[in-house]
Amino acid sequence: MRGSRTAALLSGLTAVAAVALTACGVPPSGVIETGAPASGMFSPSPTPPSTPATISLFFLRDGELMPYPHRIDDAGDLEAVVHLLFEASAANETATATTELPRLTDAPRVVVADGILFVQLPGETAPLSRRAMLQLTCTVNHAEADGGTAPRSAMSLSLHVLGDGWTMTESDHACPVVPQPRAQPEALPPQEPSG
Repeated sequence: MRGSRTAALLSGLTAVAAVALTACGVPPSGVIETGAPASGMFSPSPTPPSTPATISLFFLRDGELMPYPHRIDDAGDLEAVVHLLFEASAANETATATTELPRLTDAPRVVVADGILFVQLPGETAPLSRRAMLQLTCTVNHAEADGGTAPRSAMSLSLHVLGDGWTMTESDHACPVVPQPRAQPEALPPQEPSG
C-alpha cells in the first residue's frame, strides 16, 4: 500500500513541476539522450586482508645462523620481509644477535619473478659476505614457507642480490631447519563434582 502512495505522490509532484515550469516560460523540449541507465554500484573485488604472522629473521649468534621470531603484517609480502630484516639489523634489536648485513642509505628494491627473488641494494653497497647472504636467503625462504602457499619442502626460491657492478646468488640449501611451533592441546572442560 505504501509503495502505491509513494508512486502516486511522485507522479503528482512531476505534474506540478511540469505545470510550474510551463507557467514560468520554460519551453518544452524533446527527449534528450543521456546514455545507458545506471545498473548498480560498481565495487572492485576486495583484496583479502593480510593476517599478521610471526616469521624468523635470521641473525648470527657466535657466528652461527639463528632464527629470531618477529611479527609482520603479511609474511607473504617478501618486499616487506626484506625491508624488516635490514631495518632490524640496523636497529640491533637483540642483544645476543649480530649481523653482517650492511646499513643501507635507502630501502632495497625487491622483485620476485620465476621463482627468483631479486634484491637491488642502493648506492655503492659493497658485495655481501657469505653469512650476510645466508641471513637474507634463510629469512626470505622461511617467510615464504610460513606465509606462502607452498610447503617448505617444495620451496625452490633462489636469491639474486645486485649491487653497483656486482651480483651474488644463493640458494636455501645451507639454511637451518626451524621447527614449527607445536599447537597447544585444547584445555579439558571443567568436570562437575560427583555427588
